[in-house]
Amino acid sequence: MAAVALAGVHKSFGSTRVVHGVDISIADGEFCVLVGPSGCGKSTLLRMIAGLENITAGEIRIGERVVNDVHPKERDVAMVFQNYALYPHMTVADNMGFSLLLRGESKAVTAERVKGAAEILGLAPYLDRYPRQLSGGQRQRVAMGRAIVRKPQVFLFDEPLSNLDAKLRVAMRTEIKELHQRLKTTTVYVTHDQIEAMTMADKIVVMHDGRVEQIGAPLDLYDKPANRFVAGFIGSPAMNFVEGRLRTGAAHSVETDSGARLPLAQLSNGATDGQAVIYGVRPEHLELAEDGFEAEVLVVEPTGSETQVFVRFGGQELVAVFRVRHEFAPGRRVRLRPVASQSHLFDRSSGMRI
Repeated sequence: MAAVALAGVHKSFGSTRVVHGVDISIADGEFCVLVGPSGCGKSTLLRMIAGLENITAGEIRIGERVVNDVHPKERDVAMVFQNYALYPHMTVADNMGFSLLLRGESKAVTAERVKGAAEILGLAPYLDRYPRQLSGGQRQRVAMGRAIVRKPQVFLFDEPLSNLDAKLRVAMRTEIKELHQRLKTTTVYVTHDQIEAMTMADKIVVMHDGRVEQIGAPLDLYDKPANRFVAGFIGSPAMNFVEGRLRTGAAHSVETDSGARLPLAQLSNGATDGQAVIYGVRPEHLELAEDGFEAEVLVVEPTGSETQVFVRFGGQELVAVFRVRHEFAPGRRVRLRPVASQSHLFDRSSGMRI
């Protein structure tokens, strides 16, 4: 196992810059998730760690070794791809052990390693089958098993669950996390699904347009997003945003264009009265209250454990989530109040947290 460090990493394809000076430190044994929308550079970054893409500038270190010019097969990493990349003419056992035979391991050692990985992943009954005889989840386990038998310093996962159905994705999330807790191998995992990031990661790296927006533990990013992008990307349903102007005094608040006052618990030293801001509140932090702002119910979506209610307020749509069941109907007027201690404030021009 080994730590992974990226320092000032840039990547350009011709004149197009796709990664802009990324700095990330991943501790030995840590599960780090790179998350962001499509095209943000996260898969390119993973491929640079693997050695499948050259870096334009900067330094990548695995353990104590700088690997900028090290061939992929000599970096001691194992990559699990989105499309499994299994050999269709080989059995499960042969697929899992092929990389070991290529590097000269004996058949006895290879068989032992394959057997051990198959037991960990529940693949022992399928070792003589071919990929076409397996389900999507079983194929993904084979791809993971192929990585495990190599006993690499670092596991690299490139959106491995995106081809699976919703129920299987949830099950495989748990399996991958349990696998990491058992093997404790440094893992870098790429996904565009922030739920995967929140549930699996020790550390999340949020990327946008080739830049790192914020790095931190899942709940740190959820509770204290560094800017509006992170606040809107992390969390489902997404955070609500309302534009307004800051009003300071005995009771701090944000005044919207419609004249409504949204409560704030505290302000940073740099905030000024009248400043153009964006008020953020998560759906679960909107509550029914007689002294709240008035909104019109648009759509009600019960999910069983909770109810999502979409409302119109001040010309825009907001969403509220309730754990307790209430009677809502489209067209009905309700009064909602944000929980002041759970509100977020961002500068309107820069988008940075205040």
